[in-house]
Amino acid sequence: MKIKILFTLIFSGLTFLTSCAQRETKINGISFVASRQAVEQKFVDPVLNLNANYASVMPFGFIRDLNYPEIIYNTKRQWFGETTEGAKQYIEMLHKNKIQVMLKPHIWIWHGEFTGLLKMNSEEEWRILEDSYRNFILDFAKLAQETECELFCIGTELELFIVNRTEYWHNLIDEIKAVYMGKLTYAANWDEYKRVPFWNDLDYIGVDAYFPVSESETPTIEESRLGWQPWKDEMQTLSNSTNKKILFTEFGYRSVSFTGKEPWKSDRSINTVNLEAQSNATKALFDEIWNEDWFAGGYLWKWYLNHNEAGGVENSRFTPQNKPAEGIIREYYKNLK
Repeated sequence: MKIKILFTLIFSGLTFLTSCAQRETKINGISFVASRQAVEQKFVDPVLNLNANYASVMPFGFIRDLNYPEIIYNTKRQWFGETTEGAKQYIEMLHKNKIQVMLKPHIWIWHGEFTGLLKMNSEEEWRILEDSYRNFILDFAKLAQETECELFCIGTELELFIVNRTEYWHNLIDEIKAVYMGKLTYAANWDEYKRVPFWNDLDYIGVDAYFPVSESETPTIEESRLGWQPWKDEMQTLSNSTNKKILFTEFGYRSVSFTGKEPWKSDRSINTVNLEAQSNATKALFDEIWNEDWFAGGYLWKWYLNHNEAGGVENSRFTPQNKPAEGIIREYYKNLK
């Protein structure tokens, strides 16, 4: 009888440990905006106070226009946080504070042109772009390996590049895996992610989650939750078919009226400050999405280094800093793990 009881206890313990291992901690992240200056402890403390356990570090490369094939990066003309040196310093400071890191290199096209429209006009130009992007992304993949980043994002919102050069991307992923041993994702736009052809090669389905959820000037929590239903069904279907979890590589709302109508819009065509709209839409997202088994977590867009000077109740941009939404996120990050 004693042996039987002992066997039962051991089996129960192993079952519990296996269950814990399978249940991943949610990624409660922030998008850490690159700055002119290095990261100091006083800039990390507010991230810890938010109960965030992950941050994305975002170095930048620049392209002159949608038809120009060369990426300029890691130059002395860039802000410190946009360079290899700066990204490394940011990563090391975040790791020192036990915040895990996704390294997420971005491309910026002058005048704010949408990166999803990047497309070349000739085979020669495509080849130049491919070589340039390969150098850009592999340099940062090597940095991710050197600094032991937990996650690496291979690109952000590059739909036409991917659609037109799919084989290149499959080969590029193999090259990235040769130099970086951690987990991989790609940040697809909310209306792009279903068509990405290489999810099976990555660890997470990355989505920049600017889904429209409400037509109202000040959406209620209930209305926004209802607006999530078709998108939830869509994401769960893809997650089940690929056996990959959905990761919100970006999520968030501006503190403006109609924030749920076209959440991706960052221009100043709508700039009427509406803190309640941001708060309600944020609550609805957490209530509807965060506890789903197929959901890995996400990275709040966006978080600036100098917290004391960021955001505020007269600010109409995405950051929740020093707005009511910040307190909402803090509570959710504390309780949803």
